[in-house]
Amino acid sequence: MYEVDIKLTPEDILDKEFKFDAKGYRPKEVDEYLDMIIEDYKEFIRLVKKLDKENHELKEENNNLANEVRKLNISLEAQGESDGSGKYGTSNVDILKRISNLEKIVYGKNE
Repeated sequence: MYEVDIKLTPEDILDKEFKFDAKGYRPKEVDEYLDMIIEDYKEFIRLVKKLDKENHELKEENNNLANEVRKLNISLEAQGESDGSGKYGTSNVDILKRISNLEKIVYGKNE
């Protein structure tokens, strides 16, 4: 998980005791407000854990896909070397496509 500087947990907020003063706040209002803060903290913690898990899964998927791309590139390079076409060469499919395009130009598109 990410390094964050959170000083309070929901339990810290719940267990906090305030001193009373003659002109202090209404304890019930403070308690209700702190209850809302506690619920927000719990939701933030849940959300951070969910996003952290999702981030980890996406990084793992990204690594797997990058490895697959590397393997495919190696395979394509090896195939190019074995059939003599090289890195910038053409395959049989490319040649057939070019012939087809030339035939369309020479003989017309409808034929």
